[in-house]
Amino acid sequence: MTKKEIESMCETLVLPIIEENGFELVDVEYVKEGANYYLRVYADKEGGITIDDCVLISRALNPKLDDYEKEFKDPYILEVSSPGLLRPLKKDKDFARNLGKMIEIKLFKPLEGRKEKEFEAELSAYNDKTITVILDDDEETDIDRSNLALVRLAFEF
Repeated sequence: MTKKEIESMCETLVLPIIEENGFELVDVEYVKEGANYYLRVYADKEGGITIDDCVLISRALNPKLDDYEKEFKDPYILEVSSPGLLRPLKKDKDFARNLGKMIEIKLFKPLEGRKEKEFEAELSAYNDKTITVILDDDEETDIDRSNLALVRLAFEF
């Protein structure tokens, strides 16, 4: 199974658990870090997800994943957690929730006529192919979603 297939399969398995408990599935990722593979499930709920909520999801998901053990080429570590304050915006619902807000953007390649690949802008619109942002000079520009390395809410600390 490819990385995307594993993430999709896990999302299909965990979604009923998430919905049954009134949580929101934020993301699923399958990544290799050092010598280990991690299957990460990020969940949230109004008021924030708790450790007990994460344990509940993990305990319900683990036996379901056992049925697909042969699909994984390598052993992995299952982690269920909160996406945190700096959670990436990836899905349409993330963009919809944050319209009109300042976002931090990291691109794979700079926008035409610009040098920087990292900047902040106001999210003004989105569709399945692009996001539209208002830059510092009040210029509105579309950015291909395929060029987005990372998008998250901008916070000043």
